[in-house]
Amino acid sequence: MTKHLSFGNLKYDIMAKFRRRTCIILSLFILFIFCLMMGLKMLRPNKAAFGDPFGLDLLPEVRQRTPHLVKNVDSQKSDKINSETNIKNLKSVEISVKPSKASEPFLEELPPLNYYLHVFYYSWYGNPQFDGKYIHWNHPILKHWDPRIAKDYPQGKHNPPDDIGSSFYPELGSYSSRDPSVIETHMKQMYSASIGVLALSWYPPDSSDENGAPTDDLVPAILDKAHKYNLKVTFHIEPYKNRDDQNMYKNVKYIIDKYGNHPAFYRYKTQTGNALPMFYVYDSYITKPEQWANLLTISGSRSIRNSPYDGLFIALLVEDKHKYDILQSGFDGIYTYFATNGFTYGSSYENWAKLKLFCDHFKLIFIPSVGPGYIDTSIRPWNTQNTRNRVNGKYYETALRAALQTHPSVISITSFNEWHEGTQIEKAVPKRTSNTVYLDYRPHKPSVYLELTRKWSEKYSKERATYVLDHQLPISNALIKV
Repeated sequence: MTKHLSFGNLKYDIMAKFRRRTCIILSLFILFIFCLMMGLKMLRPNKAAFGDPFGLDLLPEVRQRTPHLVKNVDSQKSDKINSETNIKNLKSVEISVKPSKASEPFLEELPPLNYYLHVFYYSWYGNPQFDGKYIHWNHPILKHWDPRIAKDYPQGKHNPPDDIGSSFYPELGSYSSRDPSVIETHMKQMYSASIGVLALSWYPPDSSDENGAPTDDLVPAILDKAHKYNLKVTFHIEPYKNRDDQNMYKNVKYIIDKYGNHPAFYRYKTQTGNALPMFYVYDSYITKPEQWANLLTISGSRSIRNSPYDGLFIALLVEDKHKYDILQSGFDGIYTYFATNGFTYGSSYENWAKLKLFCDHFKLIFIPSVGPGYIDTSIRPWNTQNTRNRVNGKYYETALRAALQTHPSVISITSFNEWHEGTQIEKAVPKRTSNTVYLDYRPHKPSVYLELTRKWSEKYSKERATYVLDHQLPISNALIKV
């Protein structure tokens, strides 16, 4: 009997100890969970809206999208967006997300502008409010030259504001280039990217591209706004109708006489100490070298050399053979324009070192053109083979790295706002309509390409200073008048 009681007491003691230990462990576990929750709460951003999924707002780019959260099927659509393929006929409501302006850096905190970094700028956009109609946003879908291929693709025009001739959608919407607030915003964005010079797409007065309207009357406003942000303006002369040596002389004279005294008018200081206007000449190869030589060589019949209208004329190099045509023509340098690595000889990074050697040998200015990507299928749906995916900014940085390796005199960016070809670094936002999902810059924010430009502008400026003396290049821009 005593033995039985002792065994019962022992069993009771063991059970009591087990219960106490279990209670202690459970209490410690509850305390641990409580501390963990408090810690995570402290990490939660102050501006996070109540009801956001737990932890979602800790991801920097998801915060922008939480007002428009969708089901998992939409995340799969987003993956397709990032693969840079438009998706048609989606049965969903229109979504357009604009970022917080608080993310923009204060202008006074930015590095100085780099006047050896140029960006191609287009002022050909219009909307009903400022122009009475949409211009360029309603770009026609271009037919393939082979009728057998053309029949497989849609025809007609885009229908703004929700359906525009671009695979991306601007943060500013289908804007007008005449809107003073748009011009101001563009200059501010270029300033934030440490770009020093915008190369303005230019047609003579009363002329334009076949899808646009005359824009020369916008030049004074662009110059004024550029000057406000210490930007400079050079001219990108387009292949206007019947362009030749005779009317080129008249148009260069017109530009210099009308705009040359403006403080924002760009001049480049040469090795000889002269400060000359610079003119990019798009599709220069269309005109025969003999005609260009009339204008651009000292012995030419309409020579502009050593006159008040002399300048630096930069030819577009597309094919390798164009090098010698450019020499014969009397051009002062070459640029490559296209943001499509491998598309042309000139736009292929692997050829830039050879082109730089050629330019050095013949004392020409080499200006490689870099871009964030390329997609023009909204206006050329049959041209998918030339699409270049942005790869979340990696494509752009690869191009900039390749350009810097050649120690160029100037680097040009294609483009600030050529939306039709998807080369823009201007801010773009997510947008979905009932018919289209536009591409965007996610997972990054709309300003990502401006920020990447600023990063590489500063890097280029520092590197250029190290080799400038060896190459006898100008150390700083001379913006004085000649």
